[in-house]
Amino acid sequence: MNILETERLILREFKTDDAGFILELLNNPTWLQFIGDRGVTTINDAGKYISDKLINSYTTNGFGLYMTILKNGNIPIGMCGLIKRDTLEDVDIGFALSPAFTGKGYAFEAAFATLNYAKNVLKLQRIIAITTADNTNSINVLKKLNLNFENIVRLPNDDAELMLFSNIKT
Repeated sequence: MNILETERLILREFKTDDAGFILELLNNPTWLQFIGDRGVTTINDAGKYISDKLINSYTTNGFGLYMTILKNGNIPIGMCGLIKRDTLEDVDIGFALSPAFTGKGYAFEAAFATLNYAKNVLKLQRIIAITTADNTNSINVLKKLNLNFENIVRLPNDDAELMLFSNIKT
C-alpha cells in the first residue's frame, strides 16, 4: 500500500516479496557502518525481518519504515519512515538509501514528506532522530529538516553513543 508520494518518490509498505532488496540494503557497507548488522544474511532472513520488524510495526503502531521507490523506473532505492522503539519515549524518523542513490536529495525528500505525514496525518507532535556522530550525511539531512541536536543517548545493550535530534525541545 502506498503511504506517501513526493515529486520523485513513492513510499509504500514493505511486502515479503521485497526480501531481495532488504537483503541487499541491510548488508551494504554504509548500513553496516552506521546502522549495524541485523544478522540478515539470507533471503529467508530478509523475509523474516520484513514480517517481524517492518510489517509488525504497521500492525502494532499504524506506521513504520517504508520502501522508498523512484517514480521514474519504479526503482527501489531505500527506506524511510517512523520507528517506535521500546527504549525511546518518542517516535523517531529513520532513513537509509542504497549507496548509488545518496547525494541526490532523496533522503531529504522522503524524510521531509515523512515528517509532514507524522505531524498532519498521525498527529505526532514531537519527532526525534538518532544517529552516530560520524554519520555526517544523516546529520546534514536532519539539520536540513530543522531537527536540532539535544543530547547524547545510548540504547540498552548497545555501547554506541548516539546523537539525538528533535523537532521540538522538551
